[in-house]
Amino acid sequence: RKNCLKYPYLFDRERLKLIPVYMEPVIKDKQWSQENNVDLIRKLRDDLVKDFLDERYLKEFVFEHYNVRELSNIKLEFIRKELKELFQSPLDINHYEPIFTHLKETDGESLADGHDQLFYTDIEKVLKRYIF
Repeated sequence: RKNCLKYPYLFDRERLKLIPVYMEPVIKDKQWSQENNVDLIRKLRDDLVKDFLDERYLKEFVFEHYNVRELSNIKLEFIRKELKELFQSPLDINHYEPIFTHLKETDGESLADGHDQLFYTDIEKVLKRYIF
């Protein structure tokens, strides 16, 4: 399996390193909380989903990771529909618990310590329904 972070336009470690930048306006007026962490993680997840809604990146990812050269238009529509539903869905707190723990332990310094795969897992669940 190839490294998901290969794609410069997809979700990458640079976004995860920006966590303190995202947090700064929030912590000026109030203490950082679990709710803020949920909002932050949801924003990062939603950014990734938006990237995959772009058909070019979706097809490239599927080819590179699953060796599937073509997806039918019907499959693409179903994938897009489910990605949009994922975008609108609440965050699965249990799934992202390792990130919440890390944020709590490091006071939000960075998420670039291997937690990026959790974001891709949500996307891959959708993709695997239609590519196999």
